[in-house]
Amino acid sequence: MGGAFLAAAVLARLGGRIGLPTIPLFILAGILLGPHTPGVVLLSDPHDLEMLSALGLVLLLFYLGLEFHVDDLREGGRKMALAGGTYLLLNVGAGLGFGFALGWGTSEALVLAGVLGISSSAIVTKVLVDTGRLGNPETKPILGIIVVEDIFLALYLAALQPILSGADSLAAAVLDGGKAFGFLLLLALAARFGTRAVSRLFAIKDDELLVISFLGAAVFVAGVSEWFGVADAIGAFMVGLMLGSTASGDRIRTLVHPLRDAFGAIFFFGFGLSIDPGDLPTVVWPVLGAVAVALVMNVLAGIGAAKVYGFGPGAAANVSTTLLARGEFALILATMAAGAGLDERLSPFIAGYVLVLAVLAPLAAGRSHWLARVLPVRAPAVREEERVGAGV
Repeated sequence: MGGAFLAAAVLARLGGRIGLPTIPLFILAGILLGPHTPGVVLLSDPHDLEMLSALGLVLLLFYLGLEFHVDDLREGGRKMALAGGTYLLLNVGAGLGFGFALGWGTSEALVLAGVLGISSSAIVTKVLVDTGRLGNPETKPILGIIVVEDIFLALYLAALQPILSGADSLAAAVLDGGKAFGFLLLLALAARFGTRAVSRLFAIKDDELLVISFLGAAVFVAGVSEWFGVADAIGAFMVGLMLGSTASGDRIRTLVHPLRDAFGAIFFFGFGLSIDPGDLPTVVWPVLGAVAVALVMNVLAGIGAAKVYGFGPGAAANVSTTLLARGEFALILATMAAGAGLDERLSPFIAGYVLVLAVLAPLAAGRSHWLARVLPVRAPAVREEERVGAGV
C-alpha cells in the first residue's frame, strides 16, 4: 500500500512538471510495479488491491453525485435523456458494427459494443476535477450523459449475462433485468422524495461521525446495488445525489475530498496492475481502429449535445473530449468475456483500448480548445439584455 501511494505520487509530481495529467501516470505506476513487467514487483496478484480499488471507484462516483443535484436531474430530464440517448446510439452502435467487422463472433461483438460505447465515470469525474470545469455550463450535461450511460449499462449487463453464459431462458434474463431496473427506480424515488428525511439523518455536527456516516451509507448502498445486478458505482452515485441536496452537503463535499483523491489514485494504480504490456502487440491494429472510431463518434456526440443545449464550439469540444475515456466498465465486460470462454484476443484488446483512451482522454480534455477551432458549431447568439449588460 505504501509503495503504491508513493509510486503514484512520485510519478504524478514528475509528470506535473511537464504538464501531464495524473490519471495516466497513476496507471503507468501500476504497470511498472505490477507482475507483468521486469524489475520491482509490489504486488504479484492484482486482486490484492481489489477491495481498495472498488472503494476508490465508489468514492469517485459518490463525489460525482454530490455535484449533480436532484433539481438538475428533474429539470433537465428531457434534454439529458436526448443527449445521453444520442451518445449511446452513436457509440454503442458503432461498437457493435466494429465488433462484427472484426469477425470475432456475435457474442464478442456484443461485448465490444459495451466496451466501445460506455465512458469511464471514474476518469470523467477525475478529468472534470483536474481541469477545474465542475462549474462550467457543459458539466451538467456531461454528468447527465454519464447517468444515462450507467443506467443503460445496468440493464445491458443484466441482458448480456445470460447470453454469455449460454442460458436459454428468456424468463431468467427478463427477471435479472427487471430486478436491476426495479432497484434503480427505488433509488431514484428515494433521491426524489426522501431528501428531507435523509437531511435529518445526516444533520451531524461532529465531522468524525459525519465522515463515518456518509462513507458507510455510500459503501453499503453500493454493495446492495451490486447484489441487485446494478453497478456498485451507481448506488454510490445515488447516495451522493441524495446527500448533496441536504444541509450537510457542502461539508460532505469538503470532507470527502482527501478520501476521493487517495483511493481514486489506488483505483487507477490497480487498473495498471491488471495490464500486461506483452499482450498488446497482438491486437495493436484493432485497438488503433477502435480508438479512431471512438474519436469520431465522440466528436459527433459532442456536436449533438451542443445542438440540444445550445452550446458553442468550446463547450461541444469539452463534451467530446471529457467523455472519451473508457475504463472500469470495459474491464467488467472483459472479465465476463473471459469467464464465458470467448475469443482470447478480447482481453488484450480491451486492455489496450482502455489504456490508450485513459491516456489520450485527459490529454485531449486539457487541450480541447484545439478541437473547438475546427468544430462545425456556431457560437450561441448573445441575447439583447446580455449585450447591454456587457456594454456591447
